[in-house]
Amino acid sequence: MIKEIDKKIYGYALKNAIHYGGKSNSGAVLSALFNEGLEKSKVKEVMPKIQKVINEISKLNLDEQKKEFEKYSEIISEREVRVGLPELPNAEKGVIMRIAPSASGPLHVMHGINLSLSFDYVKKYGGKMIVRIEDTNPENIDKNSYKLIKEDTNFLTNNEAEIFIQSDRMDLYYSYSASLIEKGKAYVCTCSGDEFREFSKNQKDCPCRKKNVKENVLDWEKMLNKKGFKEGEAVLRFKSTMSHKNPAMRDFPLARINETPHPRQKKKYKVWPLMNLSVATDDMDMKMTHIIRGKDHRDNSERQKLIFETFKVNFPWTAFLGRTHFKEMELSTSKFRKEIEEGKYSGWGDPKLPTIQSLKKRGYKPQAFWKMAEHLGLSEVDKIISSKDFFEVLNNFNKENKS
Repeated sequence: MIKEIDKKIYGYALKNAIHYGGKSNSGAVLSALFNEGLEKSKVKEVMPKIQKVINEISKLNLDEQKKEFEKYSEIISEREVRVGLPELPNAEKGVIMRIAPSASGPLHVMHGINLSLSFDYVKKYGGKMIVRIEDTNPENIDKNSYKLIKEDTNFLTNNEAEIFIQSDRMDLYYSYSASLIEKGKAYVCTCSGDEFREFSKNQKDCPCRKKNVKENVLDWEKMLNKKGFKEGEAVLRFKSTMSHKNPAMRDFPLARINETPHPRQKKKYKVWPLMNLSVATDDMDMKMTHIIRGKDHRDNSERQKLIFETFKVNFPWTAFLGRTHFKEMELSTSKFRKEIEEGKYSGWGDPKLPTIQSLKKRGYKPQAFWKMAEHLGLSEVDKIISSKDFFEVLNNFNKENKS
């Protein structure tokens, strides 16, 4: 263990807090300790200590923190605590980055932070920021979300992001699906969900795996045909292996039939891509270079990597973010939408909602989100934070950017 680790935790937490207006970030402190030689196996042991120290110093005002820091400045390195964005590998020629919100409502505050983190890197290195609206699940779409997400994106990026809507790109997903079938890497499965789960559980091949390319091409056409397979009768699967040690990787689904009318496309399409197909297709087509995403998507990232490998395309550098758990704040746009319909809120701009629509009305500037994203940085560590503390830091950044 690092010598004088308790004092170093205190010192680094103070240093980070002083730089960011009085609030320290656990990821930055942990990063500093890694540079001191902390082993990853010790993270679970050290994180409670870091969080306890952060809670203690948050009770001090900025002047008190500066005075307290004088006791610790000699035992920590001047360069250890992260200030600004960590460097990205292979970014010298610019980056192409993205976020992909669902079309279930406008962006909330953490969408704003995550978008801003990627946008911070686009500003740092040059390149392109892409926002892709995910709307390939016809059953969970708010038709107003397209306009609202565009407004939020333009606000947060000074109109510098490119915006795409996945349901406008269906022909591309169909083209990639056909290519996967022709390469022998996808097949149409007509097993029931329960049957396939049993095959997967026992690491046995589904009978549909034996079909040749010609048979799968015909079944794919039958999926697309209005008079062919019905909803629930067939899915397109990626042909990986049924013996993979991770069950999530065993012949995962790529597309399914959903005949629910789409709010934007109506009944134009019958077969809809699932996330791993649409995301991999878009990331290849848009030549993504770097991706920042939640660590809950680690399995999805591995699935998408298999699709990239099939097309012999290099997979983008990827960072995974830990989840931020708020003690007193809900972040579900689907729930907000229902409560707006019930009259609990006046609309998406209601001052009680943590949406970008609301925060913009309350006078928040995009620069505050950029700075907050830089403060939170790249960390896989889950965070528990009160909404009060979160908005106190965001408010400080916002005050710095009042015109």
